[in-house]
Amino acid sequence: MRNYELRITNYELIYTAVNNFIEISDVVKQYDGHLALDHVSMNVPQGCIYGLLGPNGAGKTSLIRIINRITHQDSGTVMLDGRAITDDDVAHIGYLPEERGLYKKMKVGDQIVYLARLKGMDKTSATGEMLQWLERFDLGEWRDKKLEALSKGMQQKVQFIATVIHRPRLLIFDEPFSGFDPVNADQLKAEILRLKQEGSTVLFSTHNMESVEAICERITLINHSRVVLEGSVDDIRQQHKQGILAVDLARGETLQPCDTLYTLLPAAMGSRETLVRLNPGVSMHDAIAWLNDHCALAGFHEILPSMHDIFVNTVKDQNHGQA
Repeated sequence: MRNYELRITNYELIYTAVNNFIEISDVVKQYDGHLALDHVSMNVPQGCIYGLLGPNGAGKTSLIRIINRITHQDSGTVMLDGRAITDDDVAHIGYLPEERGLYKKMKVGDQIVYLARLKGMDKTSATGEMLQWLERFDLGEWRDKKLEALSKGMQQKVQFIATVIHRPRLLIFDEPFSGFDPVNADQLKAEILRLKQEGSTVLFSTHNMESVEAICERITLINHSRVVLEGSVDDIRQQHKQGILAVDLARGETLQPCDTLYTLLPAAMGSRETLVRLNPGVSMHDAIAWLNDHCALAGFHEILPSMHDIFVNTVKDQNHGQA
């Protein structure tokens, strides 16, 4: 289905067509009296990197398993590219589960080719892609080694290759950065961005909020089986901002209090910037105008809340409201 997203640019209203690759409407799933998903709805635009967030037990994995046709919803609909998803669509999905599932005694190269052929690739194409991916991840020399000989991080690279080798239109990653050091996590992020540029739609679940800020365009946050927050990462951070400015003064200058405009906040140790929280009703324009008149202002920028803080505060607020 094509939706339209409203944008305001240079004081003009612009409607941009948005094709939703995944459309989830009013999905309900219950297990033995436990309501795992309570009328969950969300739309994932085509070619988007989309974060599915939530605390443990919120319902994320249940939803992922439904999209992968591992289980089925009790009610509601799941659409893929404008039609009801079917078992045949699984061949066009790459799924990296949180619980990794490779064969420890099987050779790395043979395993990747075997899994690629299960997704419909012929042996020649699968072998060629396997060799390219192993070189990209610096695993070429491990092709004929059994998986158990590799480190945990290297095994997870092999699992990632097996997930993406058939060039699926939809990629689903459940905690893809778990167990990776910062260097390899950055490499994985770069590969996910590259796959997106090549046309894949990416849905991933993670507790790593820094990764969400780095690569996600949109998110849905689920808590207690329900959607509690949804939208673009940029818009959500703007909506939750708290009127905090980081002010950089000329060397030797000290920012004086101004009770009518702002409250001084403690700054990070070693930082030249001074943090201020604007009083309710005070615009950033008014505060900057006053600062320009009363001190040597070298620069400033608005501090937006991190996705980590938004995640924690949203979940706490909802949990408190249900207590």
